[in-house]
Amino acid sequence: MSDSNDWAFPTSLRPRSEELAFDLDAALESIVLLRAEIPDDAFTASILGTERVGNGIVIGPNGLVLTIGYLITEASAVWLTTNKGTLVAGDPLAYDQPTGFGLVQPLGRLGVPHLERGSAAACKAGDKVVVAGHGGRAHALQASVLAKREFAGYWEYVLDEAIFTLPAHPQWGGAALIGADGRLLGVGSLLVEEKMQGETAQGNMIVPVDLLDPILDNLLRTGSTGRSPRPWLGMYTTEVEHHLVVAGLAERGPGAVAGLQIGDMVLEVAGHPVSGLAGLFRSIWQLGDAGVDVPLVVTRKGEKLRFTVHSRDRADFLKKRSLH
Repeated sequence: MSDSNDWAFPTSLRPRSEELAFDLDAALESIVLLRAEIPDDAFTASILGTERVGNGIVIGPNGLVLTIGYLITEASAVWLTTNKGTLVAGDPLAYDQPTGFGLVQPLGRLGVPHLERGSAAACKAGDKVVVAGHGGRAHALQASVLAKREFAGYWEYVLDEAIFTLPAHPQWGGAALIGADGRLLGVGSLLVEEKMQGETAQGNMIVPVDLLDPILDNLLRTGSTGRSPRPWLGMYTTEVEHHLVVAGLAERGPGAVAGLQIGDMVLEVAGHPVSGLAGLFRSIWQLGDAGVDVPLVVTRKGEKLRFTVHSRDRADFLKKRSLH
């Protein structure tokens, strides 16, 4: 995702203040540019890079910034820049893997208003929304909600109900989804392809902000939710023609250690047939917490094979934040 500000949406694609029931400019001031530096030896460096750029949203009067967690995972330094050019260092407080949210506390005064959180519960397909990144009106997009539905990601991630919007914002990571009342409805996570009347269009997948409230207090107090970690296999699986195919394996991850290989097709978890990516992950998670053994049946070159994968806590593989 490019961090260049040398672009702008055409005026025809931007939200119009006269059509909104809130102060657009004030809302856009709450969105900051987020840059994160990640050590070369970090677990996620080879996949997500060592220099990550996206957006953050100021959600509290103390400057607390909400973003999408992959931007700050294993970060050794975080920098926040306002639309007016104020640059402040940030402390990556927390990354919650089940929701995908990340929190950053500015270490100085940003001097911008915070964006009130709303609820995506009442948001529905067809609603007009604003998807905005750092950079003011030039980087604000008038969009529509295409759908609200389940989402599963190959990195062992499932949302019961994500928000999908069209058209796509090109700087989606950590972008703000703003509803008709000017409140924050969600945080941009991915660029996705959607089928519409036989055509393929690019849109964004948004994580609903409703998922933050139940975990926010714990994240602020301890940096974690207090929930037991889910079993993680480091098995990057995709759906290919209704088959669950291992497309990648985390180096030294549980799946690789157990002997799984790229190209294996997953048939069963703990003796039960599985279908669909979300179904696969939920079948694994219901076996217990991280550390539980996960029996798998796969096919490899037409041969049915059985493996027992000793799951791990994914957080154990991530580089810990230095406190000095």
